[in-house]
Amino acid sequence: MKIEKSREKLLLKAVFILIFHIMANTLPAQIPQVAKGTIKHISNFSSRFVAARNIDIWLPENYNDQHQYAVLYMQDGRALFDSTIMWNHQEWGVDEVVSALLASGAIQDCIIVGIWNGEAYRHNEYFPQKPFESLSTEQQKTIFASARGNGHSIFKTDTLLSDNYLRFMVHELKPYIDSHFSVYTDQAHTFVAGSSMGGLISLYAICEYPDVFAGAACLSTHWTGIFTADNNPIPGAFMKYLSAHLPSPANHKLYFDHGTATLDALYPPFQLQVDAIVQAKGYTTQNSMSKEFPGEEHSEKAWHKRLDIPLLFLLGKQQK
Repeated sequence: MKIEKSREKLLLKAVFILIFHIMANTLPAQIPQVAKGTIKHISNFSSRFVAARNIDIWLPENYNDQHQYAVLYMQDGRALFDSTIMWNHQEWGVDEVVSALLASGAIQDCIIVGIWNGEAYRHNEYFPQKPFESLSTEQQKTIFASARGNGHSIFKTDTLLSDNYLRFMVHELKPYIDSHFSVYTDQAHTFVAGSSMGGLISLYAICEYPDVFAGAACLSTHWTGIFTADNNPIPGAFMKYLSAHLPSPANHKLYFDHGTATLDALYPPFQLQVDAIVQAKGYTTQNSMSKEFPGEEHSEKAWHKRLDIPLLFLLGKQQK
């Protein structure tokens, strides 16, 4: 009798697993729907350096293989185009904003490469590695042990992946884009952007690969790295790194901004320090911009409202 019940349980478990996989495989693919232009969606783009992930390449209306386009690589690709595939039902609305700027002739022709993040590994991939490694062993342990306000761990593992993430962007993804789309491949037409931790990794990208990226837009940059500014050595490590590694102002552009509400309320004092470092490096209003948006929160809706500003700054027609 016990054997029969055991077999029945095993059978039910097997049926459940089968049903689960069938349902999972028949769910609609999370391919973003856009109001303007078209999306070329690549599922599970493989890499030697990081876990496979989805890539969305947005092409403007009337994209033409006989014409060349600048390229803007954007972090957190899932959040860029379609709120219905997002956990918080928000989006940047990149397709609408870029399309409007293109239609008005304000920016140069471009495509957008949306790189989906590593989900649970997002913090490990986006946290700049060299500044972190400049901290003491005890400081590193404390940071890895830090948690969010809900008590959940910030980091998936105690190994940072950001240097490998940049290798993936530069040595795998960019060559694919360069060979499959009609784009300029030079530094002058290649840009990177992101928000929060995505802002940090975008800044890290232009510092580590100044010959690849001409400009970086860093919205609501998460200077604290974790979710408190108290007794936090991370911002100091970032400032030291930037003092040594900011790229030349001769052929680079840097955009920063932040709001003053929710998580963005942490950023103003640190952004002032960054602005001073940028100025000391020889940047002027011609090649750097730092803006504050009073009352704005840390969200895709907020970034959508001001996305046109960094796009104009980086991709304005004067870049041609």
